[in-house]
Amino acid sequence: MADTMDWDKLRVFHAVAEAGSFTHAGETLNLSQSAVSRQISALEEALQVPLFHRHARGLILTEQGEALNRTVREVFAKLAMTEALLTESKEKPAGRLKVTTTVGFGSHWLAPRLHRFLELYPDVTMTLLLDDMDLDLAMREADVAIRMHPPRQPELVQRHLMDLDWHVSASPAYLKRHGVPQRPEDLDEHRLVLFGDYHPPVADVNWLASAGRRSSGPRRAVLEVNSLHGMTLALLSGLGIGALPDYMAAEMNGLVRVLPELKAPRVGVYFVYPEELRNSKRVAVFRDFLLAELTGQR
Repeated sequence: MADTMDWDKLRVFHAVAEAGSFTHAGETLNLSQSAVSRQISALEEALQVPLFHRHARGLILTEQGEALNRTVREVFAKLAMTEALLTESKEKPAGRLKVTTTVGFGSHWLAPRLHRFLELYPDVTMTLLLDDMDLDLAMREADVAIRMHPPRQPELVQRHLMDLDWHVSASPAYLKRHGVPQRPEDLDEHRLVLFGDYHPPVADVNWLASAGRRSSGPRRAVLEVNSLHGMTLALLSGLGIGALPDYMAAEMNGLVRVLPELKAPRVGVYFVYPEELRNSKRVAVFRDFLLAELTGQR
């Protein structure tokens, strides 16, 4: 069995399973389509089960193929984790660090600060994966995450970084035309710009729709957009009133804050990583860098 399930065949199988075609897998592995096909046929023959259904639009895993791929994906994830730890220098942080966070926080708060971190640690390189959906750290889709909620997986290590504050804002032109709301209830008479409900980066991102609302149901938005940057530009254009997290402050020049006393939901920001990386120097120095940056800005 050890012969039939050698690493090369499993590597090829995993690439085909993820890519869904011999051609795309071949490009990833730098092998010809026929070489990839031969490896898969040899593996199927050795195991005496079909691993793929072949059809005109590509390949679909059989039930047996799905079972094998689940295990192979896990094995390769563990190998990547081990390799990352082994290649890290004993003296200083080195190697690649894959960081994931939301599009808004990653673009507007984190990315402009990374030059300082990478100057401090020249042997570290970074991949920044911005996604409003949570990537799977246990499966090594990223090494560490900065999340706007506590981790839902119990095996992940978490460190509270900060709490978000919110700025309810509008442009001077909008307020001149429509008046300045004095109480939360006044928002019933205003045009709201809200985050689209497609994978919101924060659970209560549209809290403004219900703030001080007397009648049932939240207020409707004049515009929904699934981008905090898009919301900011819409507010700057005079379209309406919206709530933005305080890390967007640099982009909010030109907006006027309204209802500053309005109580917003508390949103915690967390630094999250798998237990296996607890002793990683890269992870430790990045966590310390984030805490220093956050302390410096307050």
